[in-house]
Amino acid sequence: MEQGLLEKTGKTLQQWKTILAAQPVSKHGEIMAFLKGECGLTHGYANFIALKFRGADAASTNADELIAQQYQGKETLMPIYQKLHQYISQLADDVDVSAKKSAVSFRRKRQFALVQPSTKTRIDLGLKFNDRAISGRLEGSGPFGTMCSHRVQLTDITQVDSELFALIKAAYVEAG
Repeated sequence: MEQGLLEKTGKTLQQWKTILAAQPVSKHGEIMAFLKGECGLTHGYANFIALKFRGADAASTNADELIAQQYQGKETLMPIYQKLHQYISQLADDVDVSAKKSAVSFRRKRQFALVQPSTKTRIDLGLKFNDRAISGRLEGSGPFGTMCSHRVQLTDITQVDSELFALIKAAYVEAG
């Protein structure tokens, strides 16, 4: 969206930030009202600029900070995440890792795995398969909806085993 900002609004992101810095606004809603009302911006551009100005979007926070926030109060789950991350990242050079506010996405041509600390005692590993039955450790996608076709609930590092690695590898292969 930033690429089209100058063309569509006549100003760069930095120019918009300078304008906002001179305004008595700090909350997202106030910034949005100013940009839409006083500046005539569309909702999409106003929201983009507001998030960037406040540093509230995922891209304004580095991956390590996002992951640390995900596991705040859930530190006992960190070894499970680290083992999953290590395995998935080494599958191939084409694995893209993207930390979000509540989960970490692993993509190839499409997302094939999603790691989310869902509770203080459980990580949900979402996997995306084209056509695989729900059986054994593979449950329905649960909280992931259509982002993943299946999930595996993990509560202990011993559950991150060769069987799980085979499932992850199969999802990776299908995503290619």
